[in-house]
Parts: sequence; C-alpha cells; structure tokens
Amino acid sequence: MSIEVKNEYGKIDITNDVIAQIVGEATIECYGIVGMASRHQIRDGLTDILGKENFTRGVIVRSVGESTHIDMYVIIGYGTKISEVAYQVQSKVKYTLQKTAGLNVDSINIFVQGVRVTNF
Repeated sequence: MSIEVKNEYGKIDITNDVIAQIVGEATIECYGIVGMASRHQIRDGLTDILGKENFTRGVIVRSVGESTHIDMYVIIGYGTKISEVAYQVQSKVKYTLQKTAGLNVDSINIFVQGVRVTNF
C-alpha cells in the first residue's frame, strides 16, 4: 500500500514503510519514550524493546479512502505521565508528517505496551 499525494507538478507515491520510518524516528525523539514495542507480543516476546533499526515494526499505517490512520505501540519510561507523553508523541508525529511529507493524518492511536525504569 502507498499514499498518493498530488500537487501541481504531478503525483507522489509514498509507501507505508517510509511513513512508518518517519513516525518511528519522530517518536524516539520524544521525552518519556524508551522504545517502540512489537504489536505481536505473544509471538515476538512480551514487550521487547526494538532496536533503532526495527522501530517501524511498532507502527501501523492504515489508509482508508482519503483518510490516513496511524497505530503506534510504545514503551514509556517509568515516572512520566503517560497521557502527557502520548499527547506529545501525537503532536510531534502529526507535525513531522506534515512538514516532511505534506501528509495530514486523521488519527494517531498510541498503545502503551509497557513501562520501563530508565535514567533520562
């Protein structure tokens, strides 16, 4: 699947993998995020933190007609306010996608898969 963006010069097809890569990189930069989690916990192990090369596995990009929806599976650092971290991630991802790909996202759903103790 891919998302098609049309402008005055023609059209641009952006694959879901590219969008997931942009989303994953923007998410990792947010304070309170320890890492991305696998969406298949049973198969891949309970809340394993994925390495930087694998954080696209924690992102699902869905296109329904003209609307785009993103599901993200994250692990949050212990001691941070989950709702604030989630809001910050949603804001950052929406801003980053708008600036880098010119893409307006209809919904960004965040699924907290675990909490880890870390030193920020």
